[in-house]
Amino acid sequence: MPDNRVPVLVVGAGLAGASTACFLATRGVPALVVERREGLSPHPRAIGQNVRTMELLRWAGLESAVHEISPVEHARLRIVIASSVRGPVLHSITEGTVPDTSHLSPASWGMASQDRMEALLLDRAAERGATVRLHTELVEFTQDEDGVTALLRDRTTGEEERVRADYLVGADGNRSAVRSALGVGTHGAGTLTHNVSVLFEADLGDLADPGEQVLYYLQNPEFIAALASPMGARGRHVFSVEYHPDRGESPEDLTEDRMTELLRVALDSPALRPRFLSRGPWEMAARVADRFRVGRVLLAGDAAKVTPPTGALGGNTAVQDGFDLAWKLAAVLDGQAGPGLLDSFDAERRPFAEMVVGQSLRNAAVRMAPHLLQEALPEEVPYLDIMLGFRCRSSAVLAENDADGGDGSADDGADDGAPAENALRPSGRPGFRAPHVPLTSAGTPLSTVDLFGDGWVLVTGRAGGPWHEAARHVAERLRLPLRAVGPGEELADPDDRLAGAYGIGEAGASLVRPDGVVAWRSAVGTPDPTTTLHRVLCQVLDRVA
Repeated sequence: MPDNRVPVLVVGAGLAGASTACFLATRGVPALVVERREGLSPHPRAIGQNVRTMELLRWAGLESAVHEISPVEHARLRIVIASSVRGPVLHSITEGTVPDTSHLSPASWGMASQDRMEALLLDRAAERGATVRLHTELVEFTQDEDGVTALLRDRTTGEEERVRADYLVGADGNRSAVRSALGVGTHGAGTLTHNVSVLFEADLGDLADPGEQVLYYLQNPEFIAALASPMGARGRHVFSVEYHPDRGESPEDLTEDRMTELLRVALDSPALRPRFLSRGPWEMAARVADRFRVGRVLLAGDAAKVTPPTGALGGNTAVQDGFDLAWKLAAVLDGQAGPGLLDSFDAERRPFAEMVVGQSLRNAAVRMAPHLLQEALPEEVPYLDIMLGFRCRSSAVLAENDADGGDGSADDGADDGAPAENALRPSGRPGFRAPHVPLTSAGTPLSTVDLFGDGWVLVTGRAGGPWHEAARHVAERLRLPLRAVGPGEELADPDDRLAGAYGIGEAGASLVRPDGVVAWRSAVGTPDPTTTLHRVLCQVLDRVA
């Protein structure tokens, strides 16, 4: 018999695992998180939260907390390719302040480093009921139709415990033991470079000021490296250098003395005396798991995809994986949805991972691995479109003509096969993020984005009327957190943009999922909105009735 029973067992406390546990906890699902490391890594690693990620954190009540640990007001970004920090600049990738995206979202950019984000997410998860066990490893697991049985080992005491979970989330990194145990392969460009990173303290003078995030990609005749000075890190910097196993090199060759020599060359500072705080080898790779779900086990973060750290997409994707898993797992565990809803995790997140890995690979070719420019690379997708114009295709998205029993595809007759749309001109179509439209409530400004993030929302062209009555009936019948909103006495649309932006007119409706993605819409009214809405939700949620 298992010693413990939990709804969800999360293996790994990196960004994906911590996010999954945090977002589950905010929905009342207390996960058990196990992490084989004795403590969280002090290494900054992935730095920065894009607007989509910040929307998710905003819904969890964490947007202000992210800004507190890494203020972004007037923050400047600088990404430079050079042979050395103070040498001639070969190419400047980005230079300026954080982009103004207030016309696209009420959420603002974050600049927190991964070490701080992991701690923040795990603390919030624990506050809301999750259990976090460090220095605890997954030994083995088996699954059946009803759940997963896992054997855990305390790496300090050696004691073992059997845990029974409804679902297991493998968020255990690039060399995922969970993925390996499932027999899930990977595909993609594979290993690109081998590297050793060090976190060090040193006074680098005018290299960066407290309000600046600076990143150098160094293509030096002696080495290929990256140097980052995270904003707010107070004299701490990250230096990552390539080594070449095919030449007989190993991480052990990059001793502190050798790293000091390389840093002096990189910084044109022959007297530099860095104080090293931590170090570790890592592999820059581009690969995606062949499957993100096997039965009751799901993969997230680097266990599901590994992306080059060029473009700030890997960490953001991990957090977004966690949110997607959380709302879908919570719905299934609460009986709001059937298990088929979880199939949409693979159907939606794997194509997104393919896009992210492809774009990061393009960036890596320009910044760190010029030899890759000879390879066939994916077409460029603008960062803004990846961030806010992404498309979801799955059974959890219905085309507008599917309310009467279509096949559940996301093809609404205008599907060009592109993985994203122009984020500057959001369409409001099913499968895309619901557009930001400024509204007011009792005179207080808010965004349509602030209406989402928890339950289901039916957006209409006006308050009251048949769609609102239908939402009340269907919410009660399906025991579902569903509410209808539209311009009226309580909610004002001062610029008269809502109906047009959502493509619904005055008589139509748009059904928005808890993740802010449009699940279905009708541009016009219907003779029986209650039956229509009930049918739509049953299809999307894999419900019989």
